[in-house]
Amino acid sequence: MQKHTNIIHQINPNYFWDTDIEKLDPQTSKRLIIERVFSLGSIDEMMLLVKFYGEDEVVTTLRNLNYLDPKTLRFVSLLFDEPRENFKCYKHIQSEKKHWIS
Repeated sequence: MQKHTNIIHQINPNYFWDTDIEKLDPQTSKRLIIERVFSLGSIDEMMLLVKFYGEDEVVTTLRNLNYLDPKTLRFVSLLFDEPRENFKCYKHIQSEKKHWIS
């Protein structure tokens, strides 16, 4: 993990519309930052986070998220060569009962 903390200023601030971006700390807000960038960000921003936090930390954080939209889940699964079944959000989706209209 890199030491500089200006990583926040290298990410589109629109991803954090509900938060004061000046108060975001790269360490204490790591989960939020990774979730938003991988759900809304560009490939360059994603790679910036991988470089900053390290691939293992990013993958571990993504694996433990309660929700990722299906497209993002598939993308990160392929990007990191990680089976979807290893993601908490995938297990959660599989356990939900579907109500079908007949």
